[in-house]
Amino acid sequence: MWRIRVGMGYDVHQLVSNRDLWLGGIKVPHTFGLLGHSDADVLIHAICDALLGAANMRDIGFHFPDTSKDFKDADSKVLLRKVVELIGQKGYRVGNIDATICAQRPKLNPYIPQMQQCLAEVMQIDRDDISIKATTTEELGFTGREEGISAYAVALIEK
Repeated sequence: MWRIRVGMGYDVHQLVSNRDLWLGGIKVPHTFGLLGHSDADVLIHAICDALLGAANMRDIGFHFPDTSKDFKDADSKVLLRKVVELIGQKGYRVGNIDATICAQRPKLNPYIPQMQQCLAEVMQIDRDDISIKATTTEELGFTGREEGISAYAVALIEK
């Protein structure tokens, strides 16, 4: 019997000085980066939560706690690869991802194809199975004030 499941993920991190900005597994040129225990890649973290949620496997913090030295400054691509392995142990594979990054600056549209390619390689799926959109909040809220960046992701997994 063919089985599909859907999960939703969300993540947010604060923008700070003296950090690189990692989004979708690539380094994006910007004067600020995201603060976090790992590289703080909000897009990958939201995708991880969406995949884990679809497989009913809790969340990214459960599997990769920010209290663990093992994940200090971790490359989020490594975490995503592990999440794909975890859902694979339950017999699932990634069907597709639909994600939105909310950032006032920098403009992200030029980097989306690179993010899609990077994420496709990490998850071992076709680039066409990863939709990434970027939006601002029209200068409203913490995103509009450039205090942080957030990301939403929906994942379909299939068995």
